[in-house]
Amino acid sequence: MSELSPGELIDRHQSGIWRYLRMLGCDASTADDLTQETFLRVLYRKSFVQHSDEATSEYLRRTAYNLLVSHHRKLGRVHLSESSALLDQTWQRWAGKDLSGDEAVDALRECLGHLGDRARSALRMRFVENLPRAKIGEALGISDHGARNLMQRAKTQLRQCVSEKLKIQEIIS
Repeated sequence: MSELSPGELIDRHQSGIWRYLRMLGCDASTADDLTQETFLRVLYRKSFVQHSDEATSEYLRRTAYNLLVSHHRKLGRVHLSESSALLDQTWQRWAGKDLSGDEAVDALRECLGHLGDRARSALRMRFVENLPRAKIGEALGISDHGARNLMQRAKTQLRQCVSEKLKIQEIIS
């Protein structure tokens, strides 16, 4: 692999590092800051060598993870309990060879379109608006228990649909 210019390196890996940090629990603003700091650290490091896309992505994720740990220490709230190796395995399983995670996000968007209106609405209320199940049930005219069941079924459908779409993409690639 030929060395990428700094701009090419950032274009190729920025969204993947940002999504990785979000997966680790960063809010969007912190993920923005730590993503930028990750590239600054790596690009100013004289010993950094780009062996392959996968190795570079792994190195960037490790740098981002270490910056996040330092960030939490500064704030006095170190609570990352999983090892970075386990988190990396989770990321690899989710994003696969797509270093940015774009394919998984596209698959999720498409699969959300296959859900019914009530299920999509329930998930939006829960994960975008952060409403409790009781409020979701109330808004949909169902019980708290009914809202829970609706969301569980919707998440199961999404998980299966995304998994199938990513397998198909893997076969095509």
